[in-house]
Amino acid sequence: MGIPPLRQRGLPPIAGPGARVLILGSFPSVASLARGEYYGNPRNQFWQVTEALFGINRSLPYLARTAALVDRGVALWDVVGSCRRAGSSDAAIRDAEANDIATFLAAHPQVLHIALNGTTGAETQLRRLAPEVFSLPGITVATYPSTSPANARFTLAEKVQAWEAICGFL
Repeated sequence: MGIPPLRQRGLPPIAGPGARVLILGSFPSVASLARGEYYGNPRNQFWQVTEALFGINRSLPYLARTAALVDRGVALWDVVGSCRRAGSSDAAIRDAEANDIATFLAAHPQVLHIALNGTTGAETQLRRLAPEVFSLPGITVATYPSTSPANARFTLAEKVQAWEAICGFL
């Protein structure tokens, strides 16, 4: 058995005061951490999905894309705030510590919906680390197909169709 990887810290939340939907991933990929950007792996389809839903050109600079999401009432964060992990697989996450989602929601009382980006990562981690989030009054939680390149079970069109449900909360 090798030495466990060093503890990694995730990215800070991206949100404006009018956030109505919080999209939670599990933990940033190696590529995302290296770039300091959510969904920084070019093979991840997150930005293609948001382009289809909101008309935000995925080729815009990262800060312009995130600002456009914030303008539309969308916030981004992850369930896991820090962990040990070799590689980018959600299954490799060890010693996970949750982000303080309850405090985030208290600071953003307009959030009506939490959109979990994937069952294997975000939903599993939330159920394990912060199950109380599923029963918060006035907030619905739903799981959507992961935009990760590891999720080949759904086509891009199927992912977009499923993710369209978040638009009803904006």
